Amino acid sequence: MLTAAPIATRPDFGISAVACRSDHTRWSEPEVRADYRVVLVRRGRFRRTAAGVPADIDATLAYVGAPGEEESFAHPSGGDHCTAISVAPELWRSMAGETAGPAAQTVYVDPQLDLAHRRLLAAARLGDVDYAVSEELLALLATAISRTVTGLALIGGASTGHDRSLVAAAREAIAEGHPASGTLFSLAELLGVSPYRLSRAFPRELCVSVTRYRHRVRIGRALDRLEAGETSLSVLAADLGYADQAHLTRTMRQYLGHTPTALRRLLTPVH
Repeated sequence: MLTAAPIATRPDFGISAVACRSDHTRWSEPEVRADYRVVLVRRGRFRRTAAGVPADIDATLAYVGAPGEEESFAHPSGGDHCTAISVAPELWRSMAGETAGPAAQTVYVDPQLDLAHRRLLAAARLGDVDYAVSEELLALLATAISRTVTGLALIGGASTGHDRSLVAAAREAIAEGHPASGTLFSLAELLGVSPYRLSRAFPRELCVSVTRYRHRVRIGRALDRLEAGETSLSVLAADLGYADQAHLTRTMRQYLGHTPTALRRLLTPVH
């Protein structure tokens, strides 16, 4: 029995928690998909074959799938729980290059990639899909792609003049509340770069991630509203683009050590 529960879904990617309770040594019927995939095991193990090459997949070995690839699965050791990441071809090519495809079907999950996986799931639990989850996803994909793809187009290195102009344009869009600044992907599209390119430019230029920068701007706006006497936290959360009041509260506590209610009391003392 196979179940898949969506964790985060956007046009460019989908992240699902997949659980399989099958117990069989026979290969399943061949499947063909149209997306790129990175699948990391959280518990258990299973077997996968693609292009006639079998692989034993567990917490130490993830697999990477490509569009049009025929694959089959077997579960000789019982069930497993995985994080399945579906990547749109356009996003994959923006990170790996127009002609680059996986040169390997598996990738070793070292502590760095394991941590990237855990950080992605932790970000998803906080609910900020459009920035925190997107940025952690891009970091994970960069690690996986760099280990499985030849002819890479991944961008690294120190800050450049282009970084400065790109970050300046992104900061302006975020500060002005441009509609495209609502998500990391739409902001990158507005600026004519890949999401990975934008995500990499911020820490090189400002020593802070684009997610943390956006949080800084939104927290400043929240403090302005609280100082002005805003009483509805649900309205404040919605106006600032948080998923809900709980998301706003978690973020304020994380960055400032106080809930919005406590901050309102601090900023509007009774004389």
